[in-house]
Amino acid sequence: MRDYEEATAFLGEWGRFQRLVFFLLSASIVPNGFNGLSIVFLAGTPEHRCAVPRGANLSGEWRNASVPLELRGGRAVPSRCRRYRLAALANFSALGLRPGSDVELSSLEQEPCLDGWEYSRDVYRSTIITEWNLVCDDDWKGPLSTSLFFVGVLLGSFASGQLSDKFGRKNVLFATLAMQTGFSFIQVFSTSWEMFSVFFVLVGMGQISNYVAAFVLGTEILGKSIRVLFCTLGVCIFYAFGYMLLPLFAYFIRDWRMLLLALTLPGLLCIPLWWVIPESPRWLISQGRFQEAEDIIRKAAKTNGITAPDVILDPSEDLDSQKQQTYTILDLMKTRNILTITIMSVILWMIISVGYFGISLDTPNLHGDVYVNCFLSAVIEVPAYVISWLLLRNLPRRYSMAAALFLGGCVLLFIQLVPSHLRALSILLVMLGKFGITSAFSMVYVYTAELYPTVVRNMGVGASSMASRLGSILSPYFVYLGAYDRFLPYILMGSLTVLSGILTLFLPESYGMPLPDTIEQMLLVKG
Repeated sequence: MRDYEEATAFLGEWGRFQRLVFFLLSASIVPNGFNGLSIVFLAGTPEHRCAVPRGANLSGEWRNASVPLELRGGRAVPSRCRRYRLAALANFSALGLRPGSDVELSSLEQEPCLDGWEYSRDVYRSTIITEWNLVCDDDWKGPLSTSLFFVGVLLGSFASGQLSDKFGRKNVLFATLAMQTGFSFIQVFSTSWEMFSVFFVLVGMGQISNYVAAFVLGTEILGKSIRVLFCTLGVCIFYAFGYMLLPLFAYFIRDWRMLLLALTLPGLLCIPLWWVIPESPRWLISQGRFQEAEDIIRKAAKTNGITAPDVILDPSEDLDSQKQQTYTILDLMKTRNILTITIMSVILWMIISVGYFGISLDTPNLHGDVYVNCFLSAVIEVPAYVISWLLLRNLPRRYSMAAALFLGGCVLLFIQLVPSHLRALSILLVMLGKFGITSAFSMVYVYTAELYPTVVRNMGVGASSMASRLGSILSPYFVYLGAYDRFLPYILMGSLTVLSGILTLFLPESYGMPLPDTIEQMLLVKG
């Protein structure tokens, strides 16, 4: 049988059919942009202090002095997790003693928040943190919810490739879109943190699966020149567009259940796409379903206003059916060279993922308005994707990647040197760091795919992608370290990013080289 590209060349590259597939598949990615990072607002932690029950026999003066002060960010603020022992305060109040002048507060015994917490309503009306009191001794549960979402993403990325190879790209795309929307809707009615987190794992599984299915479907239907545009600009910019919508939704809807509902409902807009987006003809041919594939190609020709030839696919022609050698994950360790490339790719993907998600999840902790910061964090991705696309087209991969990583890492390391009154400058540096790391993230997909030979390319990119999922699972805990030292997350992420930039320089250069088909044809690691 003739090559698929050759058989469908008569369709052209950028007709009405291709434009329709390009934009509709890209549009199906938009909900991923706001669902993936919605936890920034769903699990926002407002300012809080120990609650003092109304029935406590305290004078107004003692009530105001019931929470000890502690130093945070160079200022004395009420403690979030401790209060003075109420029984002792009630005695002093009954005796008419005054705090500070008659009683030395620093000598008083303290106790944890036995009556719950009072939360500031300035930024959020309610979040999962305020609903289930995930603060103080339970403050590890917030980042764990985020990590569990990424565990779902990891499990989904395992399953999605095999499912779409077995049941078809289109079926898996819509089944997992339904899964993401359905479980997200059930999450709105969560009655406990445990229930919320279990469904969050399932939402994560659905999310990555539809992202991968849309990605594969687009690359298989679109022609060679449009394919690169779809993988870099199409998918990524629509994802960033979804991410930009997140702070807008969150700004107007401050209650976490209503916000989650508002972010879930747009998923229903994808239902009509079932009747417009076709199955991948390449996949149908691989399953021996030639007639269905030909029907889709003829329909595409009609949409493009082109007359299709009488015979497009002829199953009786030689079907390239010689026995293929099978390859396993162990082939990624077969030679010293491929093993070195695999180890370097895994480290690179993991560090880039920690940096990208670490900065994205840390936006509530930056100075200034959380909604504006989140919006800026989303907007900066658009120029990052455009620049990375231009770099991929015109410059060597190694230096482009290393430059993006050095930029991202160095500005993150520089943040700690910014004087505390120059808040705008520190936000600018964080955004520059996000710009560098996002550019690297979008380039690393293409670079990794070019380094591996055809026979194990899917496996190589899959193993690297799995490492990036592990990075995203760890990223909430990098943010969590900020509670102990404000600059610690940036010092760690910056140092790791600079190291990964140095590591990139040892990878082979693939720009302008033919793609390797066998392990023997692979480019050699430097040094």
